[in-house]
Amino acid sequence: MSTRREFLQEAASGALMALAATGSSGEPVPSPALDSDIGSLYPFVRSQAVEGEFPLSFLRKEFADLPGWKREARGKLLELLHYAPARCDPRAETLERVDRGDYIQEKVAFNTTPDIRVPAFVLVPKKTPLPAPGIVALHDHGGFYFWGKEKLLELEGEHPVLTDFKRQYYAGRSIAAELARAGYVVVVIDMFYWGDRRMLLADDAPDWRERPRSVTPERIAAFNRRSGEAEQLVGRTIFSAGFTWAGVMFWDDVRTVDYLASRPEVDPRRIGCVGLSVGGLRSAHLAALDDRIKSAVVVGWMASFPAQLKRHVKHTIGHTKLVPGLYRYLDYPDVASLAMPASLLVINGSKDELFEPSGVRASFEKLAACYRKAGFPERLRTRLYDTPHEFNEQMQAEAWSWLAGHLSG
Repeated sequence: MSTRREFLQEAASGALMALAATGSSGEPVPSPALDSDIGSLYPFVRSQAVEGEFPLSFLRKEFADLPGWKREARGKLLELLHYAPARCDPRAETLERVDRGDYIQEKVAFNTTPDIRVPAFVLVPKKTPLPAPGIVALHDHGGFYFWGKEKLLELEGEHPVLTDFKRQYYAGRSIAAELARAGYVVVVIDMFYWGDRRMLLADDAPDWRERPRSVTPERIAAFNRRSGEAEQLVGRTIFSAGFTWAGVMFWDDVRTVDYLASRPEVDPRRIGCVGLSVGGLRSAHLAALDDRIKSAVVVGWMASFPAQLKRHVKHTIGHTKLVPGLYRYLDYPDVASLAMPASLLVINGSKDELFEPSGVRASFEKLAACYRKAGFPERLRTRLYDTPHEFNEQMQAEAWSWLAGHLSG
């Protein structure tokens, strides 16, 4: 077996040869050594990634006790988030109540830190005996910042652009409303940088500030484009201040469980979470960080991340999701396995171009091995649908059945 130094020497030599290689016509010949989004730099970067089992994976022989492993691995994740505000009273306030027929929709606000007040909607079913199970529904990224929580809700006068977005990613459904009709008390917040928490600048026009029904699709697209371009600057500014964007995102979600569990309509012993894309990332991390989550559904966000390095970091690891140093200790399926013994349904699409297929398969295999070792193999299901990046009707039907099976009693 070659040493790391020998590997780097060979990699560097191979990259130089690839740069120099030409065909009979004198034109450069494409080389596998450059077949990466980062070209000739890839061999070095890949050589620095963890080889073999990750140091804090539950599959390592030294981890025989699930609670002990969770304390150590969860502690490392929390440390790397570099964000731990003081706990505070949520000081929840109900701003509006609307009867939607099958459920009551409340517009609320509550604190997740002493400085952050989060806007949210809570949906309370009308025909279900209370207290009922609760669901934290987590919206996606989607390069769509103009609205956040509204992506999952039924609202009067919904903008056609939002309707089209739901049609593309959610089979045209408002999944928070679907869950409320199924008998869950559902809470949906705006993620930092989305919806009511979007970034506004001093000279922004009234349509970006007020989001009237008359705002044009072109103006919405322009706002989303501006926000996407500014993500890197916001992320770098956050890192420069000494914390992480992911820390804010995950902290808000855990504190949302605090609020949901405090409501008299909710049975705090039966709380689940669900999300697509970055909502899936949030769902996995919420279950990993909070034992009050008894069942989680992760849609469109699961892979072993060493397999992502070559070509799939570009659209999967932005500043919103980056936890510096995490993959020195835990792979992404290792993080998701922190949910154990909670039930976990993981759904990916085989045509989802965000993820390297071999990495998706490896993550499914690792999750299954972790749940077997913990003694809960029946509490995990991984499914691959022949679809792109979406949460379609068939996926939703399976997700709702999974949640009902694990939260019903």
